[in-house]
Amino acid sequence: MALDDDALLALAARLAAVPGIVGVTLGGSRGRGEGRPDSDTDLGLYYRGEIDTDTLGALVREIAGEHAEVTPHGGWGPWVDGGGWLRIDGAAVDLIYRDLDRVEACWQRVSEGENTFHMQTGHPLGVPDLAYPGELAMSRVLADSTGVLSRPRDTYQAYPPALAARMVEGLWEAQFLLDGAAKVAGRGDPAYFGLLLSRSLLLAAHAVCARAGRWVTNEKGLVAIAADQPGAPAGLVAAVDAVLGAVASDPAAAIAQAREVVEAVVAGPPGGA
Repeated sequence: MALDDDALLALAARLAAVPGIVGVTLGGSRGRGEGRPDSDTDLGLYYRGEIDTDTLGALVREIAGEHAEVTPHGGWGPWVDGGGWLRIDGAAVDLIYRDLDRVEACWQRVSEGENTFHMQTGHPLGVPDLAYPGELAMSRVLADSTGVLSRPRDTYQAYPPALAARMVEGLWEAQFLLDGAAKVAGRGDPAYFGLLLSRSLLLAAHAVCARAGRWVTNEKGLVAIAADQPGAPAGLVAAVDAVLGAVASDPAAAIAQAREVVEAVVAGPPGGA
């Protein structure tokens, strides 16, 4: 059972009082209004400088029990940053640190049509710059007494046209990966072969979402999200399933189908819709 609105707002107010934290958001599927009853509650702890993690740790132990803990900054890697996995009244609640200065810097880059995927544990495709403003754009602000989250959140609602163009232009990498995969197909290295195909297909899914102006925050569920966007290639999920299902059994068929997917995304929807 997830925390109800009253409990969420009360919790967010207490978290926002921790030194360093400037606002709290409800993110993830619940923030987008797509959560299931068993979905975790993802709370973004936006900060300037550093969070007083000693004070935060004491607070979470008071709320979630003596064994609850939070990480130092960078405890989960350079781009996920840190946070804590809690159980509060039986509900799974994830605290996730977000450096607001970095969010704003990422927005500046992507609004100018730049985007980089950064290596990060738990994110095999990497964490893209666009994920940071995208998270805030799709979140629900729970605590923000000075407006430092609400104002940029409103700005980030509009997906930057320059970024959309960049993500589509970046499909040269997906094509390059498929050329590399064709060279190793049938050599008995399905892990590497499958990795090349997976990355090319996920880049194509990113491009579908970008063309439709839909923010993406990570690889989880990305193909299904892309398939729901206007202009997505017909049968995208089934096509990707077929590619990955043939990695070991029929590499030539996997390559051929992956090329069809990527080329369909490069071409775009008929009439440019």
